[in-house]
Amino acid sequence: MIGYIEGKILSFEPDGILLLSGTVGYEILLCSHVLSRMRGKTSEETLGLYIYYHQTERQPKPVLIGFETLSEKEFFQTFITVDAIGPLKAVKALDRPVSDIAAAIEKKDVKYLSNLSGIGKRSSEKIVAALNGKMEKFVTGARAPDDFEDGPPSTGFDDVSEPIFAVLVEQLGHPAAEAKKMIRRALSRNKDIVTPEQLFDEIYREGGQ
Repeated sequence: MIGYIEGKILSFEPDGILLLSGTVGYEILLCSHVLSRMRGKTSEETLGLYIYYHQTERQPKPVLIGFETLSEKEFFQTFITVDAIGPLKAVKALDRPVSDIAAAIEKKDVKYLSNLSGIGKRSSEKIVAALNGKMEKFVTGARAPDDFEDGPPSTGFDDVSEPIFAVLVEQLGHPAAEAKKMIRRALSRNKDIVTPEQLFDEIYREGGQ
């Protein structure tokens, strides 16, 4: 299962990107507002995307859907629990920032939701009925990992700290609180960290953990 990919953009597609990771190019679908942000990246920049992997009997060809943060991916996974809204419909519907959509759900703003791509009034009412009361964390912190209770460890390091937090917790088994402290200490020791790789190296340098 593919959960995260880092690489460089080879080309843009109408609904996503072709991302080169190592020697493999991955076709990744993106929500339109995420795709718009990606267009500001250069071909030399390395970017990381959290991946939702979709494959079923009705959709035998694997589909990779990319997100910039774990919170955006979690919102997507919550959104597709609504009846009749599958992953492919959802990726088209989420054409506005997650925090805005979450706020509309909490306000029961059916009119706003009806203007999302492919979402009419009936689907909007289903979304409100299913998700109202569950969206507050996405309204207040759509771009920060939920486990950073005080926000990202250091201002300006969102994209650096998030993938490393995921590695520490999900792959290496560190408790969330411990992972937060490890990241904060590393960023405090080294103010020049600009990539996830540098952050990871700093965490484990000279017993930094």
